Amino acid sequence: MADSGSLTSSTLPPPRTRIFKIIVIGDSGVGKTCLTYRFCAGKFPEKTEATIGVDFRERLVEIDGEKIKIQLWDTAGQERFRKSMVQHYYRNVHAVVFVYDVTNATSFRSLPAWIEECKQYALGTEVPRILVGNKCDLQDSIQVGTDVAQQFADAHSMPLFETSAKNPNSQGDGSCGGGNSDHVEAIFMTVAHKLKSQKPLVLSQPPGAPGGTVTLSGGMNDGGDGGRGWGCSSC
Repeated sequence: MADSGSLTSSTLPPPRTRIFKIIVIGDSGVGKTCLTYRFCAGKFPEKTEATIGVDFRERLVEIDGEKIKIQLWDTAGQERFRKSMVQHYYRNVHAVVFVYDVTNATSFRSLPAWIEECKQYALGTEVPRILVGNKCDLQDSIQVGTDVAQQFADAHSMPLFETSAKNPNSQGDGSCGGGNSDHVEAIFMTVAHKLKSQKPLVLSQPPGAPGGTVTLSGGMNDGGDGGRGWGCSSC
């Protein structure tokens, strides 16, 4: 007869779900909210307004058989909406996504200031970061070429993604000049895969939270923290 005090698989606590906090930053109007909404809800939002403070979205994904919760923190790009929230926003961050609008050169020129803000809040180079050029569907209005963006990304040891939150499913080579595959999905799943490979267990919660689950195989290139070494293989 089994010992009544012994633990069985049915009495063990459920495995905990790791949680990764990813912040999405850039100028107002570059499409941060649309990108996070597209990834978490699977569609482009019908209506958007300027973010006031912080928008928070999350999605449960599965990588190599492990369920991981991705929390996307989308901050207001306008300074007057950010002052009261910015310290909380940068707390316990696991990765950073910098976003600019390929049709707005000013948003691209603002990137050094956003990078500097990360430094001010003690986010070092050990925190994975990527660069995203959004609104590639507006082919006739592009002001920031892929070559210029790639030079900037290389100089700051970041992989570059160019995409459109509105229309991420067109076929091509991933650059604004040649169409783009579904990079909205690839952007955040690439970051999640990188974090899974390098981070210990984070404060977490039992599984069972609502939301869709996607599966990513272990075929990503995990070649270090810099540049394109951990970029998605389809890019």
